[in-house]
Amino acid sequence: MGRMERRAKKENYVIGPDGSPLTVADLPSPETQRWVIRRKAEVVAAVRGGLLSLDEACDRYRLTVEEFLSWQRAIDRHGLAGLRTTRIQQYRQ
Repeated sequence: MGRMERRAKKENYVIGPDGSPLTVADLPSPETQRWVIRRKAEVVAAVRGGLLSLDEACDRYRLTVEEFLSWQRAIDRHGLAGLRTTRIQQYRQ
């Protein structure tokens, strides 16, 4: 479905990390356990774009606010490569 079709349907979307439209249906599954860079970036883009609130994202993905904010900071400071940090590495910093 193209961008114009999404607009015509009035479907809410944001621009994802790869530049394509991202809807709630496109987001990672709430059961996600393996957080690859792309999935983290999609959740951050969804919150920044207003697709999900911070609280909704944290509830949906069982994240702490601190964990989500660390993803956001990593993107701001280092781009997508900043999301390579694992949870264990985050605790060591």
